Amino acid sequence: MTHKRTPDDVTILPRDYHFDMESAKKGYWLDGDPVATAVFNCLSLTFPGGERMFMDAVRAYRSEVSPKLAKDVKDFIAQEAIHSREHHLLNELIDREKYPVAEVEAEISERIAFGRSRGSMGMLISTICLEHFTAMMADMMDDHDTLFSKTEKPIADMWRWHAMEECEHKAVAYDVYLEVTKDWPPHRRYMRRCIAMALITYHFTRNIAGYAASFLEADGYTPQEAKRAVKKFLWKQPGLFGKGWKVWISWFKPGFHPWDHDNRALVESWRAEFDAAVPAE
Repeated sequence: MTHKRTPDDVTILPRDYHFDMESAKKGYWLDGDPVATAVFNCLSLTFPGGERMFMDAVRAYRSEVSPKLAKDVKDFIAQEAIHSREHHLLNELIDREKYPVAEVEAEISERIAFGRSRGSMGMLISTICLEHFTAMMADMMDDHDTLFSKTEKPIADMWRWHAMEECEHKAVAYDVYLEVTKDWPPHRRYMRRCIAMALITYHFTRNIAGYAASFLEADGYTPQEAKRAVKKFLWKQPGLFGKGWKVWISWFKPGFHPWDHDNRALVESWRAEFDAAVPAE
């Protein structure tokens, strides 16, 4: 059976950028908004460990895929390693005396350990689901271009760079999954990814909401106020999760491929803007 693949003109370029994020020490670094800052701080806390799992998931199958895809896997790993490094630096600037950072990191570590315990294929399936989420959120950042309008430029650039590269490599893990399961019955491949997406969606969205609410409680919100504020931000306005439902639900279409949502024009516009503005080292 022939499967869809990433368009031939999509290339993955690791960019070794370094961002000055010292302004994150000032507190509500994302537009002076405590809710937005809490949500994005908690997303950032998930990235270093999560992206290391993504790297290991595709690395395990690198010798089993085509030479072109093996090269994409190598570049995917390089991009994710740099993302992990930059988010670790941002995470270190969160006020650990005020916010329950250690508790959130411990929960994230437990969940990643569970993901790893499911073996190479389990890790790969988790990776393809979470990569769909990160690419979806990257699109949302473009839809809400006012979200970082009052944020210090280096931090805003870091998030835009991350979003650009998540779009760029959004199908690498999925293409690996298609190649290494090519001998599976189609219904098995379909059911495994759909069940995984349903479970991961429930846990990922719930966890981010819970982590962010705990940060807002440290800011003085009541538990009820914190939950309401985070729910509104994630699902209504700006709707970081909620407004991406069309892209999310496309996952459940038989024959789905991440590049069915063809945003190459967006990626190219980001590249032109970003690579000109921030020189690589």
